[in-house]
Amino acid sequence: MILIDAERVHALLDYPSLVEALDNYHRQDIPLLEDLLLEQPSAAGTPTHFFLRAAWQPQQDLGTKVITIFPENKDADAGLPAVQAVYLLFDGSTGQPKACIDGTAITYRKTAADSALGAKYLAREDTEIMLMVGAGAMAPHLIMAHTAVRPSIRKVLIWNRTASAAEKLASTLSLDNVEIRATDNLASAAGNADVISCATMSPSPLIQGKWLKPGTHLDLVGAFTKETREADDDAVRRGKLFVDCRATTIKDCGEICIPIATGIITESDIRADHFDLCSARHPGREQAEDITFFKNGGGGHLDLMTARFAYSRVE
Repeated sequence: MILIDAERVHALLDYPSLVEALDNYHRQDIPLLEDLLLEQPSAAGTPTHFFLRAAWQPQQDLGTKVITIFPENKDADAGLPAVQAVYLLFDGSTGQPKACIDGTAITYRKTAADSALGAKYLAREDTEIMLMVGAGAMAPHLIMAHTAVRPSIRKVLIWNRTASAAEKLASTLSLDNVEIRATDNLASAAGNADVISCATMSPSPLIQGKWLKPGTHLDLVGAFTKETREADDDAVRRGKLFVDCRATTIKDCGEICIPIATGIITESDIRADHFDLCSARHPGREQAEDITFFKNGGGGHLDLMTARFAYSRVE
């Protein structure tokens, strides 16, 4: 069994290659998926979690991401991250352990590549302006991944509720032939953007559908619970709706399940997921003026695909 640390994960998984690999893996059958979540109170009473997210591609590979969530770590003297993870990869035919991989690095890379794969099929090819909503750890990866699949992007605007965080990211991230700068006007930036990627912890919608111009591609990453969403009902009504995986989004992500519960949409309004798009069962963007609404819900299948590709590159 080999060990692949975070530095090597980032070196192995450049975004053009990883997006292509995810495209190919989505043409296979959907892996078996299962999650396990354990919870315990901490000494201070804050819930801590032990989370296992497993996936199995029969006769090929299986694996699980093992995640610990200890919110009090960020306040402790040691300064440990609140979320830490490892990924364990096994041979799908024999059960033999193959690799132990840094799970946090896998998460960053697979999440950004998942969104970029959506943009490959749904964003206009003449996209020039990207808006990044949120300036956390995922933001630079989403910017790098989107510009990898849409090299026509020449300007990236970054908005964050705390303006200094957006300014810091804009000053530290550098991409060839791309202007990167912070903005304090979310409505104006959203109205001018060709691609909008959101990765925030906002408990309520930030993006209003009335801001979106025809042809916009909306990539929603941050809201991952049944109660949270990053775009309002108008965005849902105006958009052609897509998800990365039906099994991990429709009943689990507020971005989709809230408007279903309130009667804004039905499950049949979800036009396709990655398994449909990559297998050419749906063409993706159909009209230049369409607003495409894409929910990135993640899932153990993406961790497995990304781990498989990292292992293949080591081999």
